[in-house]
Amino acid sequence: MTITADSSRADTTGADATVNGRAAALDGVPPYVTALDWIRGLGFTGAKEGCAEGECGACAILVARPSTTGDQTTEWVSINACLIPAASLDGQEVITAEGLGTPDELHPVQREMAVRGGSQCGYCTPGFVCSMAAEFYRAGRVADAHPGGHDEAEHGANGFDLHSMSGNLCRCTGYRPIRDAAYALGEPAADDPLARRRAGTVPAARATRVANGDAEYVRPADLAGALELLHERPDALLVAGSTDWGVEVNIRGRRAPYAIGIDRVPELRDLTVDDDAYVLGAALTLTELERRLDGAIPLLGKLFPQFASRLIRNGATIGGNLGTGSPIGDCPPALLALDADLVLASVDGERTVALADYFTGYRQTVRKPDELIKAVRIPRPLASVTGFHKIAKRRFDDISSVAIGYAMTLSGGTIETIRIGLGGVAATPLRATATEDALTGAAWTEETVNRAADVLGAEGTPLDDHRASAAYRAAMLRQSILKFFDETTSTDQGAGAER
Repeated sequence: MTITADSSRADTTGADATVNGRAAALDGVPPYVTALDWIRGLGFTGAKEGCAEGECGACAILVARPSTTGDQTTEWVSINACLIPAASLDGQEVITAEGLGTPDELHPVQREMAVRGGSQCGYCTPGFVCSMAAEFYRAGRVADAHPGGHDEAEHGANGFDLHSMSGNLCRCTGYRPIRDAAYALGEPAADDPLARRRAGTVPAARATRVANGDAEYVRPADLAGALELLHERPDALLVAGSTDWGVEVNIRGRRAPYAIGIDRVPELRDLTVDDDAYVLGAALTLTELERRLDGAIPLLGKLFPQFASRLIRNGATIGGNLGTGSPIGDCPPALLALDADLVLASVDGERTVALADYFTGYRQTVRKPDELIKAVRIPRPLASVTGFHKIAKRRFDDISSVAIGYAMTLSGGTIETIRIGLGGVAATPLRATATEDALTGAAWTEETVNRAADVLGAEGTPLDDHRASAAYRAAMLRQSILKFFDETTSTDQGAGAER
C-alpha cells in the first residue's frame, strides 16, 4: 500500500484519524473498507453491524464536524459507520461508545440508559448512546423553543428531539425507557471535554490519497482538484455521504477501483441567497440544509423530517441524492415542484440544466462522465402554497413507494401557477405536466381537485414491486391531491410562503 499527500496537507507522513482521543493509522486499510470494520479492528467493538444498510443504527459513531448551523464552531455529529469508507476519516476526530465513558465512570447518556432500563440485550445500545450523545451535545438544545416541524410529543422539556434517534432500532425495550432516558438529560457539565471541544478549532478534512493494490481513494483539496481528477478518470466513483454506495459495498460486494471523495470540498459546501435564487452546495448534508435554511424554503422544510433518519441526513448530501439518478429519491419530487436547476461543473466550465430535463432513464442522467453536480439552484420568489407527501411502509426511516411535491400560487382563489413533482411512479422522477395543465387557470375548488385527481392518478408508468402495486401507487396519487386540497383549505394558505 502507498499513501501520498497533496501539497496542501499539513501531515505528509500518512493517513490517520483520532479515535477516542488517540491517533489511529489508516495505513494498510483498503479504500473499500468501511469505518465500522476499521474501528472494530482497533478493538472498539461497541459499534456493531446490524443491517449494513444504514437503517438500524447499531453502527453509530460520533464525528467532529463543522457546525451544521454554519457558524465557526464544532459539532459532534452521529453517522452510520457501516456506510462510509474508513479512508474518508483521514484527519478526523471520532468518538465511539467506549470513548464516552467507562464502567466505573459512565457518561450521562450511558447512566440514564442504565438506570431507566433503556438496555436489555445490549446489541443496539452503543448506537443509541452515540445518537443520543450527539443530541445531548447539540448547541442550544435545552433552550430550544423551535420544534422544527415535529410534534411536541416528540420533544422533551429538555429540548431533546427524539428524531435524533429515528435511525436507531431496538427489538427489546419498546422504546419507552429509551425515551425516558433522553428526556432526563440536562446540560453537559462545564468540565465535560466533549462539550468544551465544540468551541475549539473547526476540524478540516485534509486532502489525501490512499491506495491499496488496484483500489484507490482520493480526496482533493478543492473543486479544481476534484474536476482535474475526474477529467483524468471519468470512470471514477464520486463519494460524498456514501449512504447509497455504502450499501452497494456491504450488500453486493461492489468495489470501486478509483473513488474521489468530494464531501468536504469547500466550493461544494456553500449556501448563498440572492434576489433571484437560493443556491445550495451539492456537498451540503440534508441536516446542514435543514438547519441553515431554518424553514426559509417551506417545501424543503416539509421534506427533511421525512427523509430517512437523522443518522442518514447527517451524511447524505443533496447532490448525492440527485447524482444516483434514482427514481425513488425523496429530493427530486420536491425540487421538481420548486422548478430547480442543477449547476454541473467540469474542467471545461459550468452549465446549468433544469432538473426536469436532468433525468433521461432509470438511473441515467444528462451529466457527463467528467462532470459533477456543483449546486442546486432554486429560483425566487417561491410559490406561496406547498406540500410534500411521502407514502411508505413506515412513518420514518423508510424508502418511499410514492413521493409527491406541490408548489402552487393562488390569485383570488384561482390557480395562477402549479408545479407537481413525482417520484416512484416511473423510471425517473418527473413533473405531472398533464395535471398541471388541467389545474392552471382553474378555481381551487373541490370540484376542480376531484377532476384533477383522475388526471394525476394516470400520470407516470407505475410498476408492481415489493414496495407497492401499480394500482396502489395510482390510488395514492389520486388521494394525495385530495389531501393537499384539504391541507390548503383547512389551514392558512400563506403558511407555505417564503420567509
